[in-house]
Amino acid sequence: MTRPQSLATASFAVAVAVLGLKTAAWWITGSVALFADAVESVVNVASSAVALAAVFYASRPADRNHPYGHAKAEYFSAVFTGVLIVVAALAILGEAWDALEAPRAIAQAPLGLAVTSAATLINGGWAWHLIRRGKQLGSPALVADGRHLVADVVTSLGVIVGVALVATTGMLWLDPALAVATAANVLWSGWRLTRESVGGLMDEAVAADSLDRIKSLISSNANGAIEAHDLRTRRAGRFTFIEFHLVVPETMPVGEAHEICDRIEDALKAELDPAVITIHVEPPHKAKHTGVVVL
Repeated sequence: MTRPQSLATASFAVAVAVLGLKTAAWWITGSVALFADAVESVVNVASSAVALAAVFYASRPADRNHPYGHAKAEYFSAVFTGVLIVVAALAILGEAWDALEAPRAIAQAPLGLAVTSAATLINGGWAWHLIRRGKQLGSPALVADGRHLVADVVTSLGVIVGVALVATTGMLWLDPALAVATAANVLWSGWRLTRESVGGLMDEAVAADSLDRIKSLISSNANGAIEAHDLRTRRAGRFTFIEFHLVVPETMPVGEAHEICDRIEDALKAELDPAVITIHVEPPHKAKHTGVVVL
């Protein structure tokens, strides 16, 4: 089992445990705000399950029908998570509307808040670990899962404070109002997550700072060449795809041009691994005098 697969499996187990705790807190108190928090955890369980399946599928090697591999499967996981978030938000709004029409008191608030606080601590620690390792491993599914957990933690903290206020002040309207605020936060996180995932499916270029670094590595490792132009990049799961044209002198032997390409590829892979690099070698009359200047 690879490291991303192990993390995805552990993430599913954590999501199930947190859902159990939050459901217990809602059952103990009857709070609509805690119900909203529990519903969001249902999304966490579903998204973790989908992320787990996506990570396993994305790790499959390239085959005849998928010569570029299966890495983009992780983006489908993230899009699906975004859709689930929207559905959860609508469910929360429906419950909050009923509670606004007929407010009800919160039972056993101290016990319910203690259980929710334990779940939030678990979520917070795991979210931090998941995002950090997901970025290191280049896994958008794991990073998406971690970011959603961060939104869940923020929501839970607000709910904990709000339910405590309801219990101490008797302002029953505050409970469903908190649920509405939770739904709004959930919708926002769902939109952001879906937007980023669609960008991956649409082959968006790498971030500006990464592109600058790629240009710098090409420039400093292409000694003997004239220029590099028509640079294109994209991300697919853990992989960075890089394509460009490399102009070399007319009299340069094929073997020497190949050595330059190898040197560039080694430098790029050392920093961006895993990376798929395609270099098209061209003669001087193909130079465009734009793009990457060789140092």
